[in-house]
Amino acid sequence: MANLKEVRNRITSVSSTQQITSAMKMVSAAKLRRAQDAITQMRPYASKLKEILENLSASLDSSEGIYSQERPVKNVLLVVITSNRGLCGGFNANVIKAAKLAAEQQYSNSKVTIMPIGKKAADFFKKGGYTLIGSDMPKSLNELFDALTFANVAPVAEKVMELYVAGEYDKVEVVYNQFKNAAVQITMVEQFLPVQAPAKSEAKKSNDYIFEPSKEYIVADLIPRSLKTQLFKALLDSYAAEHGARMTSMHKATDNAGALIKELKLVYNKARQAAITNEILEIVGGAEALAG
Repeated sequence: MANLKEVRNRITSVSSTQQITSAMKMVSAAKLRRAQDAITQMRPYASKLKEILENLSASLDSSEGIYSQERPVKNVLLVVITSNRGLCGGFNANVIKAAKLAAEQQYSNSKVTIMPIGKKAADFFKKGGYTLIGSDMPKSLNELFDALTFANVAPVAEKVMELYVAGEYDKVEVVYNQFKNAAVQITMVEQFLPVQAPAKSEAKKSNDYIFEPSKEYIVADLIPRSLKTQLFKALLDSYAAEHGARMTSMHKATDNAGALIKELKLVYNKARQAAITNEILEIVGGAEALAG
């Protein structure tokens, strides 16, 4: 039977852990509400802008569409978006697994470079011996989540576009968790560059656009803006998914801590009853010995 002091110390320890997990759950729930509102408002705009971008790219020739040029895939850049902190279930592991799978299988014959956004991705791929970029950005990529705004994300997208246009990378993909609800996150691997043309069934729509003021102006302004928006949307999705995953994980941890405390209290009561019984037996035995 466990020592009473040991069981008491363990109950105290689990209770402290339960308070921490409960507090983390409430913090993530509050942050999730704001993040969910942000991505819900952003999605329709980003989706329509992406559709226009794809149709516009399909109407351009090779000299005009510098962001839609198809090249032999020799150098690939994977933008891997994770969180800076853990305690969110399989959130980070799923993204890292998808990125590693793409690097080792889909692009096994190409040189793969990783741009990690989030400390968890940076730590993992740094140990794995992969080539990492992003240290020369205007600010640390891990700090994007401290103030997640379009103005802070735009320079990162601009840098990626510059590298693609310069020919350093032939293909760019973004790996992140898409927010569905608080309990479900969908791991996505989306092509960022080159811009994909619409499906054949939708190809006719690309001929219906009237360009005003001019096609050249739209190409110079709309396509870069659309690409920045797509990266910003991916970060908003990942941010909301992170807090959803952490809230769910901390909720389960709090429930598990409560169940463990109940079990420990049963053990404590049994040990206490056994100790009291032993003391009574010792007293009775001593009394009988004196009487004899």
